Amino acid sequence: MTAWALAASGGDRRAEESFVRAVRGDLQRYLTRLSGDAQAAEDLAQETLLRALRSLPAFEGRSSARTWLLVIARRALIDSIRYERSRPRLAETADWMSAVESTRHGHVPGFEEWIALNELLARLPPDRALAFWRTQVLGMPYAEAAEASGCPIGTVRSRVARARQTLISLLATAESEAGGP
Repeated sequence: MTAWALAASGGDRRAEESFVRAVRGDLQRYLTRLSGDAQAAEDLAQETLLRALRSLPAFEGRSSARTWLLVIARRALIDSIRYERSRPRLAETADWMSAVESTRHGHVPGFEEWIALNELLARLPPDRALAFWRTQVLGMPYAEAAEASGCPIGTVRSRVARARQTLISLLATAESEAGGP
């Protein structure tokens, strides 16, 4: 096996193919034992072989090819575990809406309120809706909203005030049509 790796490091394609065929089974069994997951071990074996083939020109044969390959496999497994741990975990509940609403603090609008707000904002002129969204929903200071919009701060204040007036009017109309108070 080490002879094939050395020959492959010199550019011999047949030696490279022989090396891969010779180590694939043992490599997959080793990774299955370490990871405890046969399907993940298959992916890790592929990753290990890719890393090994890229590093083959630097292989000098100071250790056996098997030892060299198992070190690469162990590193690939560790990298995979680190990557998985850095990703957000999936929720363990099927009812994600109630889980989200139960974790809110203070008086923060719920899902239905966000939908209603978005529908109302969609009825406003885009510049007013955007100014309202930035300052009232996102909490952006008026100066930052003005800079982001590329207009004077007074224009942003005016747009927000007009958006409020229109939203109040739209809500009053909706409540009267629904037979509300």
